[in-house]
Amino acid sequence: MTERRSAKVAARLLLQAAICFAAVSAVHGQSLADVSQPSGHAAVSTAPKTIVIGFVGGFARPDDLKHPEVQFAANLRQHYHSQVHAEVFANHQGQQALREVLRLLDADHDGEVTPEEKEHAKIILYGHSWGASETVAFAKELGQRGIPVLLTIQVDSIKKPGQEDSTISPNVANAINFYQPGGLLHGRPEISAADPAKTRIIGNFRMTYKGHPIDCRNYPWLARTFNKPHHEIENDPRIWQQATSLIDSAVSDNKSIATISLSEQKTENRELATNH
Repeated sequence: MTERRSAKVAARLLLQAAICFAAVSAVHGQSLADVSQPSGHAAVSTAPKTIVIGFVGGFARPDDLKHPEVQFAANLRQHYHSQVHAEVFANHQGQQALREVLRLLDADHDGEVTPEEKEHAKIILYGHSWGASETVAFAKELGQRGIPVLLTIQVDSIKKPGQEDSTISPNVANAINFYQPGGLLHGRPEISAADPAKTRIIGNFRMTYKGHPIDCRNYPWLARTFNKPHHEIENDPRIWQQATSLIDSAVSDNKSIATISLSEQKTENRELATNH
């Protein structure tokens, strides 16, 4: 029993060291642009174009570069060029995002998305706060149209009125959830699959910032004072490092390889989420 416990502790420490790499780099001067750079081999891959759609939280504008969600999309466009279409929307712009996705999937530009075009879709969705709630709702909307989603990423998800942000629809292959328990607003601690046979929950990461403050100067003093943890997780380089790794896998490989890669992380992430 002692040996088993020691092995689990050692594995957990190795994982914590890996996921904290981005945070340590940030202390030494790395920005979000630095930690969001994908590996070089992905930029020359011949894989189908990956569509990455982000949703900002609250009443944020989708073109406001103060928000890491917007910076993240800009970095993806810069480093992947034509292989990735990355775009950010406000969390109330689901229909506008849907029109854009349908346009991008319509490869022959005939005004109709065929079953074959849907089958080849590689779509990744992410969002913070209300934007994370919209991510789940948007994935469900795509599912109702028979469009698969490769991955959803929720960051401190706050349920919007009329939405359900805890259950991931069966058209989503993989889903990951980051949350923190502090402040006036704190994210949903757990997501689950509507159909576990079709959706792989990579993990629910519990992030805490006591003794590990994150720079939130992109928000006004009032928000930093009364709701700081909710914005710390949004600005946490570790979150975007993990998102970068997952997207890099999707862009570099075909869908089946990406799914296997994500599957291999499932047990480790669950262990980290429990003990972080």
